[in-house]
Amino acid sequence: MVAPTMPSVERGRMPKRCSIMAVMLLLGLAAPAMAQSQGVRAGISGDPDQFFFGGHFETRPIADHITFRPNVEVGIGDDLTLVAINIEFAYSFPTRRSNPWRIYVGAGPAAVIASIHDGGGTDFGGGFNMLVGAQHRQGLFGELKVGFGDSPQVKVAVGYAFK
Repeated sequence: MVAPTMPSVERGRMPKRCSIMAVMLLLGLAAPAMAQSQGVRAGISGDPDQFFFGGHFETRPIADHITFRPNVEVGIGDDLTLVAINIEFAYSFPTRRSNPWRIYVGAGPAAVIASIHDGGGTDFGGGFNMLVGAQHRQGLFGELKVGFGDSPQVKVAVGYAFK
C-alpha cells in the first residue's frame, strides 16, 4: 500500500506553520521581561547564497560578560527559503568606559528549516554557529557567523539593538 501524498497546497503551508511555531517558541523562551535589548538584523549568507533578515533578544549577563542572545533569521534566495533558530551565547570583552564599541564572540546550536522551491519539500536539520561582532553603545552592530552542519557556512550581518 502506498501512503497518500499531501496535496501541493497543503505541502506549501507546512513550512509556514513550522516557521510560525518556531518563532513563537523562541519568543516564549526569551521572555521580554528578561531581555536587556531586542534587535533587528539583515545581511547576506554564503552556501546557500541568500539575503536574510531577522531579530533577536539579548539578556542581561548570566555570568561574567556572558549573555544569552537567541535569534531567528529568515533567508531568501538560491531556490530555497531557510529559517534558522539560533540559540547563541555571547561573551563581551571588557572595555574602557570611554570606548563606545564592545567586541564580542559567541557560539551556539541552531535548528534549520529549509523549504526547497519548485516542489522540493521541506528539510529539517541542525547546525552550530560561531560568531564575532562589534556593537556600538547606541545599538548599531556588525556580525560575522561561521556555520557548521546545516547552518549556512558564512553570514555577514548588520543590525540595531533597541534598549
